[in-house]
Order: sequence, then structure tokens, then C-alpha cells
Amino acid sequence: MIAAGDRVILSGKGKTYVVRAGEGSLGTDLGMVDLSQLTGKEPGDIITTKSGKELAIRLPRATDFFEQAKRSGAPMLPRDIGLVIGLTGMNKNDHVLDAGTGSGVAAVFFAGVAGKVTTCERREEFFRIAEESIRETGLSNIEVVNRDVLEMDGQYDIVHLDLGITKEHVIHAYSLIRPGGYLVCYTPFFEQMGVVYDTASELFSEVTAHESIMREMDRSDRGTRPSTKVCHSGYLTVARK
Repeated sequence: MIAAGDRVILSGKGKTYVVRAGEGSLGTDLGMVDLSQLTGKEPGDIITTKSGKELAIRLPRATDFFEQAKRSGAPMLPRDIGLVIGLTGMNKNDHVLDAGTGSGVAAVFFAGVAGKVTTCERREEFFRIAEESIRETGLSNIEVVNRDVLEMDGQYDIVHLDLGITKEHVIHAYSLIRPGGYLVCYTPFFEQMGVVYDTASELFSEVTAHESIMREMDRSDRGTRPSTKVCHSGYLTVARK
């Protein structure tokens, strides 16, 4: 049941609105919405605007956070985040260190799988944006810290780096990972991937690199074929200690 203060999504006629249940109203293209009528409802219920248009209620998921979060840079795509989760076997027993928080998108996805996520962002302006956005998700297993990953200590099952990675970052990450754990580095260019791969190969027992490609399909009355949109996003280097 939805309580006052809960974040929900209203969807209808191709429009999507992220709102908070409780007092007040929201003006939309489909008419005014009385937000108090959301309290006590269940996901899947239908409400009507004052213009008589119907809106379906659903609870936010990580994919909605990707679409709605305040951007402080270019976030990783959900498909790349999914590869990090799948290639490491991330699970509820893991403590994940996510470095280069940015908008907090990867941290939110990880928190839906891992037991705990610590995400660090050295740029204070990005840290403030991510801290506020992540607080809005209501997730209690994410800690956001305003610190350079090179200053982090402790032990983690998985370390994920999405930043301007240098040899020093890989070496320091090795010291933070428990035996059997993983380092995953997302890099947009071959040259950065090479630095990660070569450095990790001297330290870790297993190292692999992958290009992330996913093609959408276009379907029309004429037929179905791969979309001409760019399907490449970046490179993931995975190293196991």
C-alpha cells in the first residue's frame, strides 16, 4: 500500500510523471492530479485527473532512476551495468565499492542486488547531486562518500571503477579486494582499456576485456532489421583476485 511521502510513477497516454504521494497537486498535459488520492492505493491501480484522463500507478525501479535522475555527466547504460553484475556474480552477500558515482545510476542498480554499496565521488558538486538523488530512492544499503577512491580503505568483494582510470587506480583497487573478488573497469577508449588490462595482468589471476554492444531492432510494415543507432557503448575489463 502506498503511504504519504512515497515516490510513485504515474503513467498514461505515453506520458510519465514521478510524484510523491500526499498533499498538493500536479499539473500535467492530461490535467490536474490530486496527489492525496494516491495514499492508500496499490501499484497497478488507476486514478483519474480532473480532466477525466486515466493514469496507472507503479512503483519506481532502477530503470526509472536512470531516466529521471539529475545528470552530472554521462551515466553508464543499464546494459553495461547488467554486464558488471553478471560477470562478477554480484549477490546479496557482497559489499561493492563503486568509484566515480556521477549521477549514482550504477550504485542504485548495484544496491538492488548487493548487500551493501559504498559509492565514492571526489567532485563535491557531483557528490551533492548523487547524494540527494540516491536519498530519494529510499534505498538504505547505499553509502555515498565525498572522497577520491585512492583515499579509500577497507575490504570489498567487488570494486567498480567508472572514471579516468590510471595505473595507480588499478593497483590501489587490488589492495581493496578480498581474495576471489573482482575489479571491473568501464572505459570508453581502447587506450584506457589497455592501461587497465596491462596493469591488472601483473596483479590479478584472471583478466578479460569485453566490448559492450547491443543492437535495437526496428520493425515496421516493410519488415524488421537492426537499428542504425550506435550500438557500441564502451569496454569492460574484468579482473579476479
